[in-house]
Amino acid sequence: MSSPGQPQRRATLKLVAESLGVSITTVSNAFSRPDQLSEALRERVLAEAARLGLSSPDAAARSLRLGRPASVGVMYTDRLSFAFSDPGAVLFLQGVSRVCEENGQELVLIPSTSAADAAATAVGRSMIDGLIVYSVADDDPVLAAAADRRMPLVVVDQPRISTLPWIGVDDEAGCRAIAQHLIGLGHRRLAVLSTEIDRERRGGRVTVARQQAITFATTAARLRGYRTAAEDAGINWSTVPVVETRENSEANGYQATAALLRSKQRPTAVLAMTDQLAFGALRAAAKAGLSVPEDLSVAGFDDIPAARVEPYLTTVAQPHEEKGRRAAEHLLAQLTDRSAPPRQQQLKTTLRLRETTGVIACGRR
Repeated sequence: MSSPGQPQRRATLKLVAESLGVSITTVSNAFSRPDQLSEALRERVLAEAARLGLSSPDAAARSLRLGRPASVGVMYTDRLSFAFSDPGAVLFLQGVSRVCEENGQELVLIPSTSAADAAATAVGRSMIDGLIVYSVADDDPVLAAAADRRMPLVVVDQPRISTLPWIGVDDEAGCRAIAQHLIGLGHRRLAVLSTEIDRERRGGRVTVARQQAITFATTAARLRGYRTAAEDAGINWSTVPVVETRENSEANGYQATAALLRSKQRPTAVLAMTDQLAFGALRAAAKAGLSVPEDLSVAGFDDIPAARVEPYLTTVAQPHEEKGRRAAEHLLAQLTDRSAPPRQQQLKTTLRLRETTGVIACGRR
């Protein structure tokens, strides 16, 4: 298995043939004339081609004819519908697709599961020339499978590996700033709505011990930001409820917040790691008869378009579309020059103070 970032030798039909001890014609037939081979031999050829990082001969030929790579893949470990329902993902893919359109590239979406064999199959057999890995866990098998393809790749958000091109934002600084804002308004009873802690996505209250074993780097960074602000203000972090949601959705944010509001020491401020979760928190507050921000302040992260519609959400803005555009540009630069050193770029976040946070009403502290 190859290591991410290791210099790679460009795969060819000849290289696959030599590796297996078969003819170039046999390798070509595995792609274009499968009826000429036994099923077992074809599977061997396809598996070895995927391991060495060979796209289909048609894709390779088209790349040579056009003078550019045939297609760009975006891999993420979630179901396909997520790419069209999550506002942040939609904006990110818009950025990627615009660069692909400008350069005549095809865009291939590759959803996967947490299973290593499924990830290897999804990445290994996709007809792509370069890969954007979008926000996966530190221990996700997708990166290893991508490295085995010996193709250029760019990681977006997580994990951050020094030998690989990376695009992301300073999640920790953004969350520290928004937590400091709430603490500055007098809030001491904070609660956190968290995105996934690890690939198990158990949901529910997260212990401090489990927080220390987070395998999603972005979640860990955002949690560090909240915790640093709280502890700097003398708040005992172990008393701050952190609730993992199974999915980044308004419904999950609603359920988690509704449970928090039923507790004896209900929070006066909710820090949601995404705007979608924050919208759920706002709905839960309304259902409980609470006024925002007098009874409950709510803050998000993302600044998706819906955050700029009444009620105007206090949030941390990050440039989703720009991330997609930069990721695609970095990938195309690698495809043009394989010797280019890995480039890492951290984009800025911006605190957007709006209507959903404020000083709590007298007697609520």
